[in-house]
Amino acid sequence: MMIDEVEQDRAVKAGHRRMWALGSYATVAAEVIPELGATLVRAAGVGPGDRVLDVAAGTGNAAVPAALAGADVVASDLTPELLEIGRDLAARRGVTLEWQQADAEALPYADGEFDRVLSCVGVMFAPRHRAAADELVRVCRPGGTIGLVNWTPEGFIGQLFATMKPYAPAPPPGAQPPPLWGNEEHVGALLGDRVTDLVLRREVVTVDRFAAPEEFRDYFKAHYGPTIAVYAANAADPERVAALDADLADLARRHTEAGVMRWEYLLVTARRGG
Repeated sequence: MMIDEVEQDRAVKAGHRRMWALGSYATVAAEVIPELGATLVRAAGVGPGDRVLDVAAGTGNAAVPAALAGADVVASDLTPELLEIGRDLAARRGVTLEWQQADAEALPYADGEFDRVLSCVGVMFAPRHRAAADELVRVCRPGGTIGLVNWTPEGFIGQLFATMKPYAPAPPPGAQPPPLWGNEEHVGALLGDRVTDLVLRREVVTVDRFAAPEEFRDYFKAHYGPTIAVYAANAADPERVAALDADLADLARRHTEAGVMRWEYLLVTARRGG
């Protein structure tokens, strides 16, 4: 990168760290999608003795279940505040793992260092998809497993980002939309012929904790960093805030049936080629 590009990249990453430190992602992970990480751990076949890296681990939604399965786990994330919370959560569960601040687009690990490389709705938020995919492949040993859970563009969280987009600041140059990681063709192109046994399966996580669409909206306004950031960007314009309020409540209403929401994700497993 040229000097200007390096500075721009640093600014983008600093913004991401600040965004994910807003609110309480740990609350969302624990109360709304608590089983998603364990689902990924099972799909990736994590077991005793495996050396596992959880990329963009957040508070350890996949890293902690991997450690509970007997693996030797490193949880990496760009946001140190999330790692600190994850460390405390792991201690309460009685497991020990490494927690390291790291950029998913430039992981500080050796080639082929890990048997399993995982990311549960995490790496999809790295702005440069090709760079992040290259790193997932690089640090996985030949014959090892890459396992991902990514929200789909058509699913609820993908549509949440589509709904917030008109209210959000323009993304930095070169940044790609996170839900693209939930598109089969996109993921297949990112991993390419460097992997074998690629399995792409759409699944849903059932969410039944919100009694009304407005309750979902207010919950995400309080806890989910990207939503908090979009509201902050519009705070000086009450009409836009009111419009965003209405749009998010309407989105939740359209995706709720008999009090239940079904959030679609793409479950990805692949084997690193030789």
